[in-house]
This record gives sequence, C-alpha cells and structure tokens, in this order.
Amino acid sequence: MSPYKLVFGKACHLPVELEHKAYWAIKRLNLDLEAAGEKRLLQLNELDEFRNQSYENAKLYKEKTKQWHNRKIHPRNFEVGKQVLLFNSRLKLFPGKLKSRWSGPFLITQIFPFGTVELEDKSGRKFKVNGQRVKQYWGEFNLFYKILFFLI
Repeated sequence: MSPYKLVFGKACHLPVELEHKAYWAIKRLNLDLEAAGEKRLLQLNELDEFRNQSYENAKLYKEKTKQWHNRKIHPRNFEVGKQVLLFNSRLKLFPGKLKSRWSGPFLITQIFPFGTVELEDKSGRKFKVNGQRVKQYWGEFNLFYKILFFLI
C-alpha cells in the first residue's frame, strides 16, 4: 500500500501507468519501437524503485513511531493488597470540567502476566482491567481493607 493511498484513500495514477495504454499507439504509428520499449522498461524500473523506497520509508516511520510510543509507557509495579484508582475513559461522552475521571479506591486481589490486574470493590465484586488504567491510591487505608488484607 502506497503512502498516497494511505493519505487520500485511493490509488495514485502516475503518468507512467497511463503511458502503458498508449504503447500500442507508438507501435501502430511506426515510431522507433526499440527506443520506446527501452524507455518504457526504464520507467517501469523507476516505478518499482519508487515503490520499494516508499515501502522502506513507511517501515522506518512505523518503527520510530513504535519506539516513541513505547518510551511513553512507564512500567507499573503493583502488589497484591494495595489500593488503586481506576481511570474511567467513558466520561469523555459526558464532559464535566471538575468531575474526576478516576474512581475507586479498589483493592488489588491478583496480578496476571502482561499487565492485567484483578480488582475488588467494596461490595466484593471482582473484575479484571488493564494495568495501564490504574494508578496507586495514596489516600487513607480503610478499616475494611485492613481487616480483609490481614485475613488473606
């Protein structure tokens, strides 16, 4: 897929591609067929080089973008029994300038590989979330969670 198609959503028709349709006209008018054929092959080779170069450029761009994105992700280390806040991304639908997008606190009950965390709310309901959606809660540790933590 060419960069042109990525940006504009349709194929790019270069003059080289349109000239191919007119190749029969050169043949019919008895022009220099040998020179026209060599020129056509040269243009096709240039087109292939251009496509390969655009493919390499797109590949390099994707690698740099991936590195930049991965640099922005910070590793988060959580422990079982700690309290965290959960980010609610659905509040963008109902904007409120002073409304916090963080809900909780929730108790971490289990940590899975690849960043998945199992949380428990005050009613005892357990659910799994992505570890990127939670952050450490630095507030007061409730008596309920203290008793629950020591029972575990």
